[in-house]
Amino acid sequence: MNLLTLLETTATDPREAFAAGTERLDLERVGLHLLTSSLVFVLVVPVLVAAVVSTKDSGIVMTVGDLVPGPYAQRNYERALVDLGFWRFMVNSFVMATVVVVGKLAISLLAAMVIVYYRIRYKNLIFLFVLFTLLLPVPVRFVPLYRLVVGLGWNNSFLAITIPYLASATTVFILRQHFLSIPASIVESAKLDGVGPLRFLAFVLVPMSRAVLVGVSVIMFVYAWNQYLWPLVIIDTQGQQVTQVGLNLLRGQASSGEVAWSMVMTGSMLTLLPPLLLLVLFRNPLIETFAIQQK
Repeated sequence: MNLLTLLETTATDPREAFAAGTERLDLERVGLHLLTSSLVFVLVVPVLVAAVVSTKDSGIVMTVGDLVPGPYAQRNYERALVDLGFWRFMVNSFVMATVVVVGKLAISLLAAMVIVYYRIRYKNLIFLFVLFTLLLPVPVRFVPLYRLVVGLGWNNSFLAITIPYLASATTVFILRQHFLSIPASIVESAKLDGVGPLRFLAFVLVPMSRAVLVGVSVIMFVYAWNQYLWPLVIIDTQGQQVTQVGLNLLRGQASSGEVAWSMVMTGSMLTLLPPLLLLVLFRNPLIETFAIQQK
């Protein structure tokens, strides 16, 4: 029941009805805020626990009293970054994610432009085939992809963890949806002015898609940064591994042979920082990108 219905049916005095409707809306708003705050709290608690454990010596938490920050934060982070060489894993992941983002954007921009603005035979069928690739789970592609990469001699190299990620059906779909929302008058004006395909892409589509491109780049960066299984399979040299595999290498750093949870949580916090920073800085373009994807 909305406020207008409440005014017409439940009260003789409009002022009383308005006050009752406003009070109900306030209660609904408070309930929504409480629900959102509870969900955020559930999501944030594990991160806070990891941050606290990263400041302790052993990292063993038995009681609530153990969830007090310890005095070993500087030592743990210095040991993880310098002594255990975790900085190298972070550099490898950053370079990998950057190359993947640039390559995906270049390929996806060209593919989406062709699908939207060019008249080619079976264009819709080609686009459906691109979307069909989303139905194939990643483990299904591992064996043929592994054989292909090994056959090309790319195993245990930087090419192995970048080239297979350059094609993205999701990015093509998002950019296609955005290009369809661009007014047709702009496209016609570009055609009348004799603007070529590359100039049209560089001076029309890219400037008008800046927010979407930033949002897509953040999504692709986080996706590439979090890769674990494929680098673990295809890379044999420890110095060329990425952060997610490096976290597993930190588990056995305790002198007693037990899991060094303080080192694991320290590495987890270091791994979390770059994606979290990007999500905070570019949250508005990211929200706009998700809105386009839902249309």
